[in-house]
Amino acid sequence: MPSTRPRILYVTDLAYEARGRRYCDEDIFLTSRLREDFDLALCHPGEAAALLDAFDAVVVRNSGPVLGHQAAYDAFRERAAERGTRVYNQLTGRADMVGKQYLLDLTDAGYPVIPTVGRPEDLHRLPPADEYVVKPRLGADSVGLRFVPADRLRETLRGDAGDLLVQPRVDFAHEISFYFVDHDFQYALYAPHPDRRWRLEPYDAAPQDLDFARRFIEWNGIDHGIQRVDACRAPGGELLLVELEDLNPYLSLDALDEAGRNSFVTALRTALRRLLAA
Repeated sequence: MPSTRPRILYVTDLAYEARGRRYCDEDIFLTSRLREDFDLALCHPGEAAALLDAFDAVVVRNSGPVLGHQAAYDAFRERAAERGTRVYNQLTGRADMVGKQYLLDLTDAGYPVIPTVGRPEDLHRLPPADEYVVKPRLGADSVGLRFVPADRLRETLRGDAGDLLVQPRVDFAHEISFYFVDHDFQYALYAPHPDRRWRLEPYDAAPQDLDFARRFIEWNGIDHGIQRVDACRAPGGELLLVELEDLNPYLSLDALDEAGRNSFVTALRTALRRLLAA
């Protein structure tokens, strides 16, 4: 008999190699658990546009940087919009989903973010530093990121056509990531050693830490999706936003205990049922 369970197309690139992370392990685990509730099929991001008609919803997970399959991703977004496909994450994100422009917007709006400028003539707006971070406006996974001494910064940016962003290099104590399903906080992890970004440990987030993270979740306005708020603890003790990942954030589920992973799976199942019922 035909199945009456919801059909989900799960978009991932199991062969993608990320520094310090095994994306494929995370997606193998998640799909094994989601199959308990949904009829589920995996596909590469390059095939998503051609397959989505046969499914009730699409989940975009560890599919790698969009730059690696930009044309296919654009075709998927266009096709999903045409047919009103339910997509998780919702495709209206204002953060990494559409590049790094949001770092400029949040800086201009006075949010607690590492100060960011996008034009050489705006360098005077940045606090003085011995070294600066220069990154592509459409970068991902630290591709193209460089550390540039202050005395070489203008030379580095000479001829830039607006494709680069500049930030001071912050001497932070550690990085913290806050993970949300829809607007519900799930867990926090931190890297106690700045030179080992993906050696993560559970972090007991204080109320003021969660208030910080929720400001960016509210700003982004996504109703359904997994989001990761990455922050650094600045020398003064305050948190500053490093990145708001709203497309396919890696979840570091291997850093959680079994109860933590089960809790996340339960939250994701509930969110997907809510999306399908909308």
